[in-house]
Amino acid sequence: MSTGVVVVVRGATLPAAALKILRDATAVYAATDLDASVFGVPAVTEAPSLKDVVLLAGSRDEPAASLLIATGAEVIETPAPPLVEAAEVMDRLRSPGGCPWDAAQTHDSLRQYLVEETYELLDAIESGDREALREELGDVLLQVLFHARVAAEDATDPFGIDDVAGELVAKLVGRHPHVFADADSVHTVEHQNVKWEELKQQEKQRKSIVDGVALGQPAVALAGKLGQRSGRAGIPLDLFPAGTGAASQLFRIAATARRAGVDPEGELRAVAKQFAADIRAAEQAARDAGLEPTTLEADGWRKFWPSHD
Repeated sequence: MSTGVVVVVRGATLPAAALKILRDATAVYAATDLDASVFGVPAVTEAPSLKDVVLLAGSRDEPAASLLIATGAEVIETPAPPLVEAAEVMDRLRSPGGCPWDAAQTHDSLRQYLVEETYELLDAIESGDREALREELGDVLLQVLFHARVAAEDATDPFGIDDVAGELVAKLVGRHPHVFADADSVHTVEHQNVKWEELKQQEKQRKSIVDGVALGQPAVALAGKLGQRSGRAGIPLDLFPAGTGAASQLFRIAATARRAGVDPEGELRAVAKQFAADIRAAEQAARDAGLEPTTLEADGWRKFWPSHD
């Protein structure tokens, strides 16, 4: 060994590929970005020279590690799990020297992309396209990583992706005491839904059954959610918004559908997408008959409209 070895560690975990080299090495030091006492070796500042040493470092960019690598040292490291790597890429994009566009974004400016990516994910789910599903899940994950990184830079109340994940873990464990603790078993989905709502009420100390309902969601989904929440509380159907106007009728249809276990937003979207597909089919049929679709009147549309019998 003439140029040394740099072993990049994550936390206190050593790459398996480095174990033999570490056992055989006579000079092992810890770089300045590690706590030498954790590994039981001297700090690199105590090394007489960097010749023929094994250097434990937290990063390739640490000065001594960078110098060794520049002179041809072998590098051994455990590849980051893809999820960790994704967070690291996001950090790089937002850091000085990263991407100017990414660095300029805020929670507010990113809202439109979160909505767009969510709907693209819904399209992938509804179409059953597995390749698109994998891609769109990644795009939604990017939005989570992006918002968490922006939040970490807040001057008054910073939090990062680890805080987000930690809170999620606590929530999932806390709301499943029958899985992670000694609470009574839950045997049905319906029972689980009731227990979930009870635990949420206890956690958040909500004063109303509509607390926590996202009022900014699409109107049909909002009506359905309110119908579900009010149904659990025993609010009768005759207290739904009255009137013969289209809005009141739409609310009653969506709310009662959700109470019956139907997803009104998803069902309406499916009907709308089928209608769009029928329009395209009729237009193509007209073109095949030598007609321009823009010239069609009511009877023409009826003639070329696809049958679903």
